[in-house]
Amino acid sequence: MIRVGENVALSWLGHASFRVEFGDKVIYIDPWKIKRKEEASLVLITHSHFDHLSVDDVKRVQGSGTVIVATRDSASKLKGDVRIVKPGDSVTVNDIGIEAVPAYNIGKSYHPKSNGWVGFILDLGGTRIYHAGDTDAIPEMKKIKADVALLPVGGTYTMTAQEAAEIANEFKPKTAVPMHWGTIVGSREDAERFKDIFEGETLILEPEG
Repeated sequence: MIRVGENVALSWLGHASFRVEFGDKVIYIDPWKIKRKEEASLVLITHSHFDHLSVDDVKRVQGSGTVIVATRDSASKLKGDVRIVKPGDSVTVNDIGIEAVPAYNIGKSYHPKSNGWVGFILDLGGTRIYHAGDTDAIPEMKKIKADVALLPVGGTYTMTAQEAAEIANEFKPKTAVPMHWGTIVGSREDAERFKDIFEGETLILEPEG
């Protein structure tokens, strides 16, 4: 776990899955193959592919007070307090600001723009964390304002390390964390390549499970 802001700490759980602590609140993003069982305050789901929407993993961190924010196709598979978002939407849950931003492929069919899948920007007491979801380097990213960017670097289904670093150099987060490597596609070499190109701070994390 690393501290990335006042009262904000971040853990990478492998692939595109993260656990965020904000004061006494616990947030999961795309939980998949997680080991811990606890009640999260908030769960965010970027899209409905199995490695991002795992109903069994959501249940491991879902309690009576858990709010889930998800795309429409993901929400149809979930139960409980589920809020549906599409690109461009903003919601507030328990003093956490959430912006849903576009996430899609250009020139390949894995993540069509027409599906309305998303990345998320969290505003945690002024610390802004951007989870890009599964995406290529898209024009909308140039407008992102974030302190910390969680970016896929594995290629094939998402942008490559070079593409991710080059677009990050345009929207200039203070810190970037490479993700979407070491499982289905991508390797540590991709994370290291990102670090070589990105002009800000790169944190290459080990999965905490």
